[in-house]
Amino acid sequence: MSIFTEAQAKAILDKVIKLSKADECTAGLGGSVQGNIRFALNNVSTSGIVDNTELVVTVAFGKRVGTASINAFDDASLERVVRRAEDLARLAPENPEFVPAVQKQTYKPTPTFSESTAAITPEFRAKVAADSIGPCKQDKLVAAGFLEDGHSFEAFANSNGNFGYQRGASFDYTCTVRTEDGRGSGWVGRNLKDASDFKADEDVRIAMRKASASSEAKALEPGKYTVILEPAAAAGLISFMMQYFDARQADEGRSFLSKKGGGNKLGEQVYDPRVNITANPWDPRAPVMPWDNEGLPREKMPIVENGKIANLQYSRYWAQKNGKRAVGDPGNLLMAGGDKSIGELVRTTEKGILVTRTWYIRMVDPQTVLLTGLTRDGTFYIENGQIKYPVKNFRFNESPVIMLNNIDELGRPVRVAGDESSFVMMIPPMRLRDFTFTSLSDAV
Repeated sequence: MSIFTEAQAKAILDKVIKLSKADECTAGLGGSVQGNIRFALNNVSTSGIVDNTELVVTVAFGKRVGTASINAFDDASLERVVRRAEDLARLAPENPEFVPAVQKQTYKPTPTFSESTAAITPEFRAKVAADSIGPCKQDKLVAAGFLEDGHSFEAFANSNGNFGYQRGASFDYTCTVRTEDGRGSGWVGRNLKDASDFKADEDVRIAMRKASASSEAKALEPGKYTVILEPAAAAGLISFMMQYFDARQADEGRSFLSKKGGGNKLGEQVYDPRVNITANPWDPRAPVMPWDNEGLPREKMPIVENGKIANLQYSRYWAQKNGKRAVGDPGNLLMAGGDKSIGELVRTTEKGILVTRTWYIRMVDPQTVLLTGLTRDGTFYIENGQIKYPVKNFRFNESPVIMLNNIDELGRPVRVAGDESSFVMMIPPMRLRDFTFTSLSDAV
């Protein structure tokens, strides 16, 4: 059994806490049922279901910490994992940055569970693959994609009396469509909570149109261009940047949010005033668990407000050292935008380049968040509000900090998954000035 009820989970966790002889004990219990189907060359290649439940026990003797895990839950196994964690703690050196387990907390539930996603069957996954492949075969295109869905639970308890339990669900679909000669490529992706909101036979046609339209790509000179980044393209850069909103990194001079001479840029204008990013675990468009990995409650809070840095993330250790209040790490990032679709942004663009995706993104300079990467799966030249022709893909060197100071217009946000993080994100398509393309790429 991978999905425990709250009563079942609490009974196991209570036993673990009672068994421990350490100064403190924290136990986390989590389980999931993950289904998947993969297809390539217009054929299903793999499918399966993975279910697992795991217990992780962390104990401390003073500042000495030990952690052990197990996936058996009989009484003998529970005692064995607790003793293993205690043995490891006794052997461990003292952690100079040790912070005791959180005290008892109150968690407001978030809407992370979906009945429609939890009810997905192998037949549902097979239909998604068939609905993706069928239209492509009919138009002599080649589809490759992956659907991963799942439902899960998280539970934890500690010797201070803290306890939490909640269920969740996830649904992630991507499909790449190529022309038979491999010269054209298109892509579509959907990150959802509710499977009932998904229609593969409609979404795949987005990738099909881009594949067919991109096969006769022309080369443009690298340089600075006005671009329209689709949400998935923008998310790859923004999720990288958000890793540097840690207060300690900024205070110690290791971040683009570090000030010369010491300190951080909290409260300073860093972006265009139209940039507003918040975290809100209860947002129905992108809900996340109401706690972070340490059991701290998450809060609704601004991160960037009218272009100014509104909040940095303090670990419990760094907050204690600096007299700050620690709150739970954000699990989602919600960027405000406008009302326009990608098509409407294109129609109001005199000259520019439409970018479907960015990929193979790597850090060049952490101090400025200068990133390098490639475009792919449909890159098009825009002139007088129309897509004129496909263009060969580019390598770019760009900082999302500079990018978000060169905004022309923001469109309507959609839900995407951040490539370099576990964030669930709401990101708008965006038209940007002076985006830097440094060279051409052979990518399709």
